[in-house]
Amino acid sequence: MAAPSLLASLLDLEDIELDMFRGRTPPGGLARIYGGQVVAQSLAAAYRTVEGRVCHSLHAYFMRPGDPEVPILFQVERVRDGRSFGFRRVVAIQNGKQIFNLAASFQTPETGFEHHAPPPSAPPPEDLLNEEQLRTAHGEGPGLVWPVEVRPVDPWRHDKIPTSAPTYSLWFRAREALGGDIAVNQCALAFASDLSLLDASRRSHALDWGRNSGQVASLDHALWFHQPIRFSDWHLYVQDSPIACGGRGFNRGAIYSQDGRLVASASQDGLIRHRPTETPG
Repeated sequence: MAAPSLLASLLDLEDIELDMFRGRTPPGGLARIYGGQVVAQSLAAAYRTVEGRVCHSLHAYFMRPGDPEVPILFQVERVRDGRSFGFRRVVAIQNGKQIFNLAASFQTPETGFEHHAPPPSAPPPEDLLNEEQLRTAHGEGPGLVWPVEVRPVDPWRHDKIPTSAPTYSLWFRAREALGGDIAVNQCALAFASDLSLLDASRRSHALDWGRNSGQVASLDHALWFHQPIRFSDWHLYVQDSPIACGGRGFNRGAIYSQDGRLVASASQDGLIRHRPTETPG
């Protein structure tokens, strides 16, 4: 995937019919569509049917792998518009089959009681290397250049994953200037929130999905937006996995602005298991 204008092009959905939109996957060599892309595009489609309200939560399920060569049809259902909240359901379709669905709730902005947990201590992003620099330092290939810059707080070599605690923290931000539009910034964060959330669960088992040692895939994804986000600025993504069992790893994430505000929370259940051993002959 190329970086600078990818987020803008992904969110520029084509109007097909009332509450129906078409999205595409930029060329980049991936065998299947990255999950965060479909989350972001589905949220963008839902926003096309909402006025004066801001998304505060979304819950989504991945049902089939997406084909990057095939356009995605997004069908939005206007479930309800009440005084304070509105609800939308989005179905993503390829080749006549659902590959993903999302339910999102939108709220008219208001003020109320406030408190939040403080962020853990972490070195500032200016003191850390990004993923491209780390790969170069480790003598690895360049890998994909995502539209989101990631600077791990506790990095590991992609070719030598150690067994460690089921936690993972990083700084991340959009590589491009996003401006102040709330919907655009939320969609960009939704795109990025799926990049690393399963890493917390696989670190306990030194599972390297890129080298065919295991199967890892997102099953569902939830995201709560607490406060306004400017995702062109650095944010700290603190992730942990309290449990893995039954072939699944459960993961949680807290997203803080650089000034220490808890702006969003995420959770994800994902497939995490060893690949079946093939029997010769």
